[in-house]
This record gives sequence, structure tokens and C-alpha cells, in this order.
Amino acid sequence: MQIPSDEEILALHSKHAPNQAALSLVYAHCQAVWAIAEQLMSRSTPAVAGIDADLVRAGCLLHDIGVYLLYDDAGVLDGANYVRHGVLGHDLLMAEGIPERISRFASHHTGVGITRQDVLNQDLPLPEGDFMAETAEEAVVMYADKFHTKSAPPRFITPEDYAASLRRFGEDKVMAFEVMRGQFGDPDFSTLSAGSLP
Repeated sequence: MQIPSDEEILALHSKHAPNQAALSLVYAHCQAVWAIAEQLMSRSTPAVAGIDADLVRAGCLLHDIGVYLLYDDAGVLDGANYVRHGVLGHDLLMAEGIPERISRFASHHTGVGITRQDVLNQDLPLPEGDFMAETAEEAVVMYADKFHTKSAPPRFITPEDYAASLRRFGEDKVMAFEVMRGQFGDPDFSTLSAGSLP
């Protein structure tokens, strides 16, 4: 499988970003998620044993590329359909010739995973299916993504704050997050910068 280089990934972002502000926001977030994932993978835990760091890097740097497709011509983000950014990104990456294994990072990173039952119960504007992390690489990208926002200014989110934000979706989602937290541990934000990564 051909994993795109950093230059090729940045070129994809630049091609699809509707404006410089969106590019800066989304790409900086993807870089921050990679920095978090890299830190998590540096630990000797069973969850990261044998993990493909190059695949994780590509997954982190491409996971949110579908966000660009939610901007209108005036540069306004369609927040009501934000849950679609993953499947939009998956389709975009596949159309660009990116392998399925990498494209899946876009559609399989949202929250702690979206199940077919979630799609039906919440009437989500998504294809009926499961969008769960199925590999260690997908799991670490999904987990690392939980700790950084695309807000202005960007900021880190503590594990406690993220868990609290999940409660509105049910205690099962909180438990799924806590399982991931037990596998990968908490990020150390003291070594990271929320606004200028890497």
C-alpha cells in the first residue's frame, strides 16, 4: 500500500480547502492530532504494540479533510451537517486515489464510533452502517482526535471534559471512551502547543 507523503497530504488539503482560513484551521488540527497520537504511540503499552506509525500519521493528517466540503461559497461552515464530514472525507479521499485503508480514517474517527443503531436511533444523515475503529491504527487516531479542538483559538480538551461532553449521547459512549483511555492513557499536554503544532 502506498502511503502518501507529508507533501502529498498537504497538497490534498490545499486543493480542497475553500480558503486559507479553513486550511489553516483544519490542517493545524490534523497536525495536533498527529502530535498527540505520536506521543501515545511512544509509550510501551499493549494497545500500540506493532502499530504502523506511518499509517497513523497519514490517518491523523487526513482524517478531517471532509470538513472542507461543509463550507459554503461564503466560507460559512454547515454545522448542522458536521456529522457528515467523515463520510464526505472518505469519499473525497477515495476519489483522489487514496487507498481504502487510509480513507477509512476519515469515516471511522467520529466520537468514539458511530454504530448502525446510532444512525437509525438518532436519524443521522449518514449511510446506514457502522463507523467504528476496527484496527489499532484507527483506534489511536480516533482517540487522539478527542483532545484537540478546531476552535479559535485552538485548544486541548482534558479527558474529563471530553467524557462529560459525551454524556448527552449515553453512558455507553462514556464507557467506550474510558476503555480507550485505559488502553492508550492520557496525553501529556505540557509537551504540546495547542496553536502551533508541530
